[in-house]
Amino acid sequence: MSQLTADLHVNPSDETIRLGPLAVRFLITAENSSGSIAAFEVMVPAAQRLAAPAHSHNHYDETIYGIDGVLTWTVDGEQIDVGPGQALCIPRGAIHRFDNNGSQAVKVLCAVTPAAIGPQFFRESAEVINAAAGGPPDRAKMAEIMRRHGLTPAPPPARA
Repeated sequence: MSQLTADLHVNPSDETIRLGPLAVRFLITAENSSGSIAAFEVMVPAAQRLAAPAHSHNHYDETIYGIDGVLTWTVDGEQIDVGPGQALCIPRGAIHRFDNNGSQAVKVLCAVTPAAIGPQFFRESAEVINAAAGGPPDRAKMAEIMRRHGLTPAPPPARA
């Protein structure tokens, strides 16, 4: 068996990272793909919103593939529902976020190319989100983590 074959693994991370009610599980990381792709599942219970601020990233594209339920993505102000068997490519620089507006849990597969983000971003975010105990997370701490991992937080929405 060659060294390359010895380094191949199915689901290199069996860790489930819990960000409040959301869960993330990496299937492929940069270390397992020579940096070409990171792929992870996101599970979002019914009627849950993304706790982190809307954001963009300038160094990678993100493609979402719906597995179960319908997740509503807001990309540059446009709402787009992604259901089972549907895919959405979020280009670099687009400000985006998601919400589960339905009564069914959602599971999506996210692919990031190149693999500029990994489990550590979600572990650090989980600490801040889980410390908020269901309330809004500390926006300054979230913004610092996001920037350090290549995400740009969007300004808060204007209040009417």
